[in-house]
Formats: sequence, structure tokens, C-alpha cells
Amino acid sequence: MSKIFTTLLLTLWLSVGAAWAGDVEDADDASERKDYATALTKYKIAALKKDAYAQAQVGNIYREGLGVVQDYAEAVRWYKLAAAQGDVGAQLNLGLMYNFGPGVVQDYAEAVRWYKLAAAQGFAQAQFNLAINYANGQGVVQDYAEAVRWYKLAAAQGDAGAQINLGAMYHNGKGVAQDYMRAHMWWNLAAVKGNADAVKNRDIVASRMTAQQIAEAQKLARECQARNFKNCD
Repeated sequence: MSKIFTTLLLTLWLSVGAAWAGDVEDADDASERKDYATALTKYKIAALKKDAYAQAQVGNIYREGLGVVQDYAEAVRWYKLAAAQGDVGAQLNLGLMYNFGPGVVQDYAEAVRWYKLAAAQGFAQAQFNLAINYANGQGVVQDYAEAVRWYKLAAAQGDAGAQINLGAMYHNGKGVAQDYMRAHMWWNLAAVKGNADAVKNRDIVASRMTAQQIAEAQKLARECQARNFKNCD
């Protein structure tokens, strides 16, 4: 049987924000120059004043070991401070760290809690990761319909990984009625972005469809793309 490819959890989010006046602006400039010692000093000044963006950046520096000894536990500490203030990147990174374990004891339920906070802010990557946890039953009761719901939200923002996995859900009839045309549509949309797995999946499902079904699926993809991925289901 031909293999259907899905996309796994994405990498940690590197926070990107506006250059604020003062210490954060100086820290951003130093970071761009790869002068991480200066960047850390300046970010910490702002972070201690409860600037959420600066707190998240301090977390990034410790997580990556940029100019300092890599320290996941310290990264988690700063991420939590930023996440408590609603910083979406910090929330996502905490979810990822709890999902995989660096700096904390692996805890899928805690990962889901942080993903949900970021996903509720409309962050596509968090929505995508949350969908995977629902699909796999990690930290939550396995719920394919809920996974589909979150995949759809991320896919509507153009997230290729969510589009691939949503196609797989339609192909396999998990959380939705089996629908090869919808599977073909979502894989075709991701394939346009050059995703090799999407191309393979699209070609696999096309071999199981009639010429008329393929033409209809292609039409659905064009219409979906014209609507910027909105209201495609």
C-alpha cells in the first residue's frame, strides 16, 4: 500500500517583534550583530521591568545557548514569565518543550495547556501542534474531530503542515467523512508551495479517483486559493 505522509510537530518559535525604544531596541541591534552577550544584558534590563517580548528573547538565548551555556531550565523560567503576559511565541515554545522534554519533565497535558493559549490567539503553528496532540491522544483524549477542527483553523491561515495533515484526515476518514476530493484539494494546495510529501500524497489519491473527480478537486483547490484558504470546507 502506498504510504500517506503527515507532517510532524514544528520547531521552536524564535520570537520576532517590533524594535521598541531603549534597551530592547539596543538588544535587537546587538542580536542582529550576533553580539549575544550585549543582547542578553540589554534584554534582561527590559525583562526585569516585565517586558514580555524581552523575557521571551532571554528565553530564546538560553534555549539556544547563544553567548551563554545552554540552559533549558532557565529558558523555561523566562518563557513562563513572558507567557503569563500573553506572549504567543513563549506560549508555543513552552508547549513544545513540555511536549519533548528539554528543561522540564515531559508532560503532554501541560504542552496542550500552553498550545491552547497560543492557539486561542490565532497562532497557526500552535493550532497545528494542538491538532497533532488531539490526533495522537497526547495529553488529551484522542479526538479526531477536534484534531480536524484545529487543522482547519491552521490550514485556513495557509499552514502547509496543517493542509497536509488535513488531507490525510479526509483520505483516511478520521474526524470527517472520507472524501478523496477534499484530500486531493488540500494536498494540491500544499503541493503548490513545493512540499514533496503533499505532491506524493496528491498523486497517490489521484490514482484512486476518476478523471471527473480530479477535475472537481482541482477546481476546489483553485477556488480555495482564490479565497485565501478561507471557507474551503
